[in-house]
Amino acid sequence: QVQLVESGGGLVQAGGSLRLSCTASARTFSSYTIGWFRQAPGKEREFVVAINWSGGSTYSADSVKGRFTISRDNAKNTVYLQMNSLKPAETAVYYCAASVRGGWYVTTVGYDYWGQGTQVTVSS
Repeated sequence: QVQLVESGGGLVQAGGSLRLSCTASARTFSSYTIGWFRQAPGKEREFVVAINWSGGSTYSADSVKGRFTISRDNAKNTVYLQMNSLKPAETAVYYCAASVRGGWYVTTVGYDYWGQGTQVTVSS
């Protein structure tokens, strides 16, 4: 069982920045692909960005390319999501998820473990 805990959410003005963290309990964390998703009220959970086990490869949704950066520190069992130039429409609960299968997944079905989420609110 893998436990994921997100932190770093909060209230920020449009154009501002936040850095989210996702810390895992598993000793095998370094072998997992980690993804970030977000879910706004009344909407489906959507893929944001993912990083492979080594941190050498990332994949981002077009909507966040150039603004969001994902990174990981396997020694700390932590993945980071740096979000810049935030927009009000990006207000959502942000979730991190771990995939134990290898490969890239941009839908929720590819991920096996989920955190509880952290709220990000972007004011206009």
